[in-house]
Amino acid sequence: MGVRVQSEPFDAGAEANAFTAAATGAGAVVTFSGVVRDEGGRLQAMSIEHYPGMTERALATHRETAVERFGLTDALVIHRYGDLAPGDVIMMVATAAPHRKDAFGAAEFLMDYLKSRAPFWKKERGPDGESWVASKDDDEAALDRW
Repeated sequence: MGVRVQSEPFDAGAEANAFTAAATGAGAVVTFSGVVRDEGGRLQAMSIEHYPGMTERALATHRETAVERFGLTDALVIHRYGDLAPGDVIMMVATAAPHRKDAFGAAEFLMDYLKSRAPFWKKERGPDGESWVASKDDDEAALDRW
């Protein structure tokens, strides 16, 4: 199904249903949706920036790597940009494979990339001002599996 980078909200349930309906030849479909979290009740908004064209190419390349590496029948990556509020769905990954192990592995592979290496820049806004979100050691360590 491909890659979409968009500012508009999307319905993760409807996307999952459409992806599953189109997943011919798959015995397993895995979906994951990321939500803007407000740790401690202090986040007012998150702004996500990206370079149009470059971001889509980078995500498409990584998606193709996942398809080949895990033998997927299909994969979908949706990621939002712009201003988001706590509770907003920020991204979704869906993978389809003949077997669940590959579908789960590919979903984690894609999510780890999105969290650590995808060309998005996030700025959090709260009562004390704005700050860029730095990469976390746990997120970086997750990449070592791949």
